[in-house]
Amino acid sequence: STMRERKATDPLHSSTDLSEGKEKLRLKQEVGLISGVSLIAGTMIGSGIFMSPEWVLHHMGNPASSLLIWAACGLLAMFGALSYAELGTIIKESGGEYIYILRIFGSFPAFLFAYTSVILVRPAGLAAVCLSFAEYAIAPFYPGCSSPQVVVKCTAAACILILTIINCLNVRLATSVMNIFTAAKLLALLVIVVGGLVLLAKGQTQSFQNGFQGTTAGVGAVGVAFYQGLWSYDGWNNLNYVTEELKKPEVTLPRAVMIAIPLVTCLYLLVNVSYLAAMTPSELLSSGAVAVTWGDKVLGSWAWLISLSVALSTFGSSNGTFFSGGRVCYIAAREGHMPDILSMAHVRCLTPSPALLFTSVMSLVMITSGSFTSIVNFFSFMAWLFYGMTISGLLYLKIKKPELPRSYKVPIIIPIIVLMAAVYLVLAPIIDQPQIEILYIVLFIFSGIVFYFPLVRFKYHPRFLQRVTLHLQLFLEVAPTTRDAN
Repeated sequence: STMRERKATDPLHSSTDLSEGKEKLRLKQEVGLISGVSLIAGTMIGSGIFMSPEWVLHHMGNPASSLLIWAACGLLAMFGALSYAELGTIIKESGGEYIYILRIFGSFPAFLFAYTSVILVRPAGLAAVCLSFAEYAIAPFYPGCSSPQVVVKCTAAACILILTIINCLNVRLATSVMNIFTAAKLLALLVIVVGGLVLLAKGQTQSFQNGFQGTTAGVGAVGVAFYQGLWSYDGWNNLNYVTEELKKPEVTLPRAVMIAIPLVTCLYLLVNVSYLAAMTPSELLSSGAVAVTWGDKVLGSWAWLISLSVALSTFGSSNGTFFSGGRVCYIAAREGHMPDILSMAHVRCLTPSPALLFTSVMSLVMITSGSFTSIVNFFSFMAWLFYGMTISGLLYLKIKKPELPRSYKVPIIIPIIVLMAAVYLVLAPIIDQPQIEILYIVLFIFSGIVFYFPLVRFKYHPRFLQRVTLHLQLFLEVAPTTRDAN
C-alpha cells in the first residue's frame, strides 16, 4: 500500500521488517565521531554568522547586550543538544524530533510535525541557505552593484541540484564534502578572529565603550534577537536525524555534541568581537553583508577571500541541512506518514534517494520565498514550537519511565531550562508584536488534519497511487528498507 500499515507494538521498542522476508536493505553506519562533529559544526556555521550579527545588534540596541545574546544562544543550543543526546540513547532511531514525538506522543502530532517539516520548514531553510550561497558566490562578478535576482536564483537552484547528486550517490561522499567544507569554513572564521584580535591589540575598542547604553528592554525584541542568533546555531540537533547511520551512537552522539557546540559558540563570540573592532555599531547596522564589509576594512585587496569563504561556508551548511532534512522525509515515509516510495533506498548506492529528490524539488519551489529575515523568524517560530514538544517528551520519560535503558543522562534542570526558553521564544513575539503570518503558519500546521484522517488514520489508499509507486520504484531502482534493531 502507498501508506504503510503499522503493527500496534510498544512505541519505544517497535521494529518492523519492511522487506517482508526478502533480502534486507539498510542505510550504512558510516558516520563516525569526526564526521559527526563536522555534521553539527558544518551545518551550524552557514550563512547566519555572516548575516545575523547586524540584526541581533539592531534588535538589542548595543554591542554588549548583543554579545550576551550570542553567548545565551550558544548555551541554549548546548542544553538542547545534550537533552537530545539522552533521547538519542533511549530511542536509537533516525528522524530527530519526528521519531521522538511519534514514540512518545503518538501518530497524530508526529504526522503534523512531518507534514510541516517535509513540506515547509526544511525546504525553506535549505532554500534560504542556498540563496545566501548564491549571493556571496556571484558577488565578485558584479562589483559595485547588486547581483541580478535571476542569476542569484539560478545559482541557488544549481547548488541544490549539485547537493542532490552528491547525497544520492554515496553517504561517504556526502560526509567527505562536509568534512572538507567544515575545515575550510573554520579556517575562514579563524582569519576573521585573528584579524579582530590584531585590531584590539592596536587599541580599536571604541565600539565596546558604554557597551550597554541604549539596551532594548522589550520582551518581543529580545525574542526576535534570539531568533536571529539561534538561526546561526541551527543544526545543533542534526546528528539525531541520522542516529541509525552513526557508529556506536551511544558514544558518538554525546561526544560530538560536547565538542562541536562549544567550539562554534567560542568562534561566534570572537567573530562578533572582530566585527565590532573593525566597525562602529552604526557601520555594522548599515552593512548589507557584514563579513564583506569587514573584509574591505581589514583585508583590503584580499577582501575577495571573504566572499569565497562565505560561499564555501554556506555550501557546506546547505549540504548538512540537505543530508539531515532528507532523512526526516525518509523516516516519516517508513513509518507510514508519507507516500511509501519515500521510504525506499537505492539498491546499489544505499541512500534514501526518493526522499532526497522530494526534498530537492520542494526546495527548488521555495527559492521564490520572501526575505532572509522573514524566513528566519518564521522558521524559528515553527522550529522552537516542535523543539519544545520534543523536550517535554524527554521530561515525561525521565519522570514516568526512569527504568528505560540509557547510556547517557542529562540533569533534569537542563531540559526544564530548554522547555522554558522554547515557550518564551514561541509566545514572546506573538504577545509583543502579533503578526498575521503567525496565524497562517498555525493554520498550515493544522491543515495536515485534512490528510491525516483519510490517508493515515482510516488508511484510504487510491489504487492509482499504488501503480505510480510501482513505476517510480522501477524507474528509480529503489527497494524497501528496514531499520537496525539497536
